[in-house]
Amino acid sequence: MAEQDIIDHNGYRRGVGIVVWDGRDKVLLARRSDHRGWQFPQGGIRKGEPPRAAMYRELEEELGLEPSQVREVARMDRWVNYKLPPRYRRTRSPRCIGQKQLWWLLKATCDDERIRPDLTAEPEFDAWKWVDYWFPADEVVSFKRSVYRQVLAEFEERVGLRTSVNIR
Repeated sequence: MAEQDIIDHNGYRRGVGIVVWDGRDKVLLARRSDHRGWQFPQGGIRKGEPPRAAMYRELEEELGLEPSQVREVARMDRWVNYKLPPRYRRTRSPRCIGQKQLWWLLKATCDDERIRPDLTAEPEFDAWKWVDYWFPADEVVSFKRSVYRQVLAEFEERVGLRTSVNIR
């Protein structure tokens, strides 16, 4: 966690999440470099940084994509949060028990070769793949599944799907 990250009075780190969509029925899932699973790109909002700017910064840092290589389709109007398992929580000041995120749906408008999570000095991801729209809801780490189901349900109609899974 960077020093300039914003943590609210309840102990949630403010951040952004990004669903990159292929324009058909697939979304981009990336594998963490530490091999602790697959997830959507996400990251913290720095002090004084607008959420949209944080989203585009994270997009470039984590996938090597520039704003001109995607089209903004939708943004959730509400924050969604999750608690971290106790072993991942920060107990020293400022205490951090989880994340509170704003999510975007972006349509990739570039060739797949432009998606380059390896461009930074310390890449967060070492691989990526297109997966069926609802696949991530049951495949991410358990403490993020509720958020992923909420996010995918929120964007479902925007991608032309109408067969929502049961949001648990």
